Amino acid sequence: MAYETEDNKTQYCFPAINSSCIKTIRSTHEYNIMYVFFSLLSAWTVFLNLLVIISICHFKKLHTPTNMLILSLAVADLLIGLIIIPLNAIKLIETCWYFGDNFCGLYSVVIGLLPSASLSHLILIAVDRYVAVCHPLLYPQKITTAKTILSICICWFCSTAYNTALVSSNTHSDLQIMDGCYGKCFFTISYAWGVTDLIISFLFPCAVIITLYLRIFYVAHQQVKVINSLLKGGKHVMKGSLKRKSEGKAALTLGLIVTVYLLCYIPYFILSLSENTEMISIAFVLLWILYINSAVNPIIYALFYPWFKMSVKHIITLKIFQPASSLVTIFTDYQS
Repeated sequence: MAYETEDNKTQYCFPAINSSCIKTIRSTHEYNIMYVFFSLLSAWTVFLNLLVIISICHFKKLHTPTNMLILSLAVADLLIGLIIIPLNAIKLIETCWYFGDNFCGLYSVVIGLLPSASLSHLILIAVDRYVAVCHPLLYPQKITTAKTILSICICWFCSTAYNTALVSSNTHSDLQIMDGCYGKCFFTISYAWGVTDLIISFLFPCAVIITLYLRIFYVAHQQVKVINSLLKGGKHVMKGSLKRKSEGKAALTLGLIVTVYLLCYIPYFILSLSENTEMISIAFVLLWILYINSAVNPIIYALFYPWFKMSVKHIITLKIFQPASSLVTIFTDYQS
């Protein structure tokens, strides 16, 4: 794809086109290191999230409303590892877009869809944990597996519709926008859409998530204090109280995932609104940290969820192919 002039220094994305963008020159060593790194990152992200997906899909005991949300979030993370990381890596390394105009538009939709879907799932997770911790008696009636799956489908549909409308209503690259040359894929939006996106994709979801989790952490802390005081006093603790303590622990684990995501997402979104070149460069780095976060979530599950450790053990040892393996209980009560 590249072209070298007589001075052996200038390379072009499309040498047959006069308006072709200039390609950044990299050494073979640099190319190899970057491709190996991003290939491993992509494979690692896909592999870890695939373990989460197989675990929840295979074991019947894991078919709970909360785990359905974790499953769908893992699907979004897997797609980031499978699609977004490789395409962004090629775009970063080659500094050219070789996939055509139509795919540039599709790429603009997908690159907005998956982070948007992830953020929507974090809202659903926050609502799920809020009801479980703050209104435990209402949880079985209000939050069911069927309702959760319906909410997930609505979440994916709305994210897809919104990002499709965002891209189709604005100017996406025809590979000739950036610097007036041919071979780049960039996406620009109007001021009105920028304000709308600021509210829908940033202010509203962050406000909802932070508000709900502040309430969750407060209530969970109070419940744990009461249960611990009863245990120290030698009093009998009811099964329902232990269940509430377990729900609080699950909220803290998922809260960690939410916090890590927001710590990456909020600075990125704020800096991406800046027109300062230096700030945009920092936002680009934060964007990659946001993608790397998709590989971190399964590690958090492994550290805090005993069921995930047990299910991975069953998958790695191929025990999931044994008869009735889907009915195996891979966690004790209150470990889920």
